[in-house]
Amino acid sequence: MKEQIIQKSDENVSVDISQLNEKIKQESAFVDMLQAEMGEVIIGQKSLVEGLLIGLLSNGHILLEGVPGLAKTLAITTLSQTVDASFSRIQFTPDLLPADLLGTMIYSQKKEEFIVKKGPIFANFILADEINRSPAKVQSALLEAMQERQVTIGSESYKLEEPFLVMATQNPIEQEGTYPLPEAQVDRFMLKIVIDYPQKNEEQLIIRQNLQQIFPQAKKVITPDAINQARKVVSEVYMDEKIEKYIVDIIFATRNPQDYNLPELEKLISYGGSPRAGISMAKAAKAYAFIKRRGFVIPEDIRAVCYSVLRHRIGLTYEAEAENVTTEEIITSILNQVDVP
Repeated sequence: MKEQIIQKSDENVSVDISQLNEKIKQESAFVDMLQAEMGEVIIGQKSLVEGLLIGLLSNGHILLEGVPGLAKTLAITTLSQTVDASFSRIQFTPDLLPADLLGTMIYSQKKEEFIVKKGPIFANFILADEINRSPAKVQSALLEAMQERQVTIGSESYKLEEPFLVMATQNPIEQEGTYPLPEAQVDRFMLKIVIDYPQKNEEQLIIRQNLQQIFPQAKKVITPDAINQARKVVSEVYMDEKIEKYIVDIIFATRNPQDYNLPELEKLISYGGSPRAGISMAKAAKAYAFIKRRGFVIPEDIRAVCYSVLRHRIGLTYEAEAENVTTEEIITSILNQVDVP
């Protein structure tokens, strides 16, 4: 393969694309094994599995929305089994307290002193089931742990072990007795994945699989240390300046649609993506390229992750809600209008 050297104008560094491609192909070999093992347990739901892998490889957290029974819980349980990592499932309820999540100080009569009893947050994979069923103080405790990667109990701070992935689920069909996540907190999630019902043939396989006496179990195929190493390699995936500008244009189109010949969106968007949206899109696109065994990001990678990155970061006006306009429709309009490099 002919070598291709790319020199970035604003950085005194050159990138050997062919060499990087070979490195990515070798380092990403485990992705196929992970997907194969998850495919043994999870039927269909390709976007869910890809989203989990993107979050895992780019060190981001995932907000998952879908009606009950779509394998949300099973998906992250299966992922934790394939990575040989610790897993905690936390059922969020209105009476949950931050201490139930983070841990607390308890008095030891034997030692005659207070000792720390760590909570379920101290695991590699956290499933925050129905996060919108708990009040704001519990949600903020979780989101602080997600952002800072540490927990403070008493006067001591404790680092959370890497990899650390939170998948929070929320049920879109039931709003009674729930505490919707504030927009500023939702922004902490790298991706918001909306999953739908399976296809007919997939559902038939699901029924058949669940009627078997032995339910398939995923095998351990990778260690947490290998995941941490893969994350370093993902950060090396090459992103051209034109791709960076493409990301910036998409984000700015959510804020100032009139500057991109989209004046009709101005009355539908109350606020656009934050700088964190651009960072998340770049990281997710690199992880997506890694999953596709490529050492460089192409515009199709941006378009593939754009919906998951932006759908929870665009605020709709009352007018948009009255007209039943969705954030997905707005993102589609932006992608159709912004120039592709």
